[in-house]
Amino acid sequence: WLMPRLPQLAREHPDITVHIDVQTRPFLFADTVFDAALYAGTPDQVARWPGVQAQWLMDEEVVPVCSPQLLATAQSRDPGRAWLPVEPAIIAHMPLLQQSTRPQGWRQWFDAMNVDAPRALDGMRLELFSMIAVAAAQGLGVALMPPMLIEQELTRGDLIIACPLPLRGNRAYYLVTPELAADAQQTPALRTFSQWLQGKARGA
Repeated sequence: WLMPRLPQLAREHPDITVHIDVQTRPFLFADTVFDAALYAGTPDQVARWPGVQAQWLMDEEVVPVCSPQLLATAQSRDPGRAWLPVEPAIIAHMPLLQQSTRPQGWRQWFDAMNVDAPRALDGMRLELFSMIAVAAAQGLGVALMPPMLIEQELTRGDLIIACPLPLRGNRAYYLVTPELAADAQQTPALRTFSQWLQGKARGA
């Protein structure tokens, strides 16, 4: 979601350079060179992250996505024809892609749809959404993903929403920064980036 918007940041604030690294678990800012983190989690998880302050950006909802070819196969249709969304019960019989950091994701979605899915925990496991998006685009299975993370893939047609029924949980996206002492202030660059990011999130 952020990467396609960074050129706009560069145009509006050419004096700010953003360096990006990946951490899949909370960390201590004192042990790193990071100024901030973008974190997806529940309010309880954010509250347990010591020594930080968190700014809510947006809530998360996920939907099943896959390649057009895989969906056409599930519908027994010509891949060249227009695709149609399928019911959750059809998704239950398709190959599923699992996110290793959210092992219950598919089970929660099927439960919310009132669908019996004995294979809800089966399928290839990958850690990052970026990995899952590539695997789904290659036809390896159906992925449960936030549409806001695959805007470009959906626009290109590499991925399509197989079923438009979302799972809305209590996960959200936050901008996390070190907790400051009462007399301390954020650096001008971080303050500008934080304000810019919150504005982009409001328009998402």
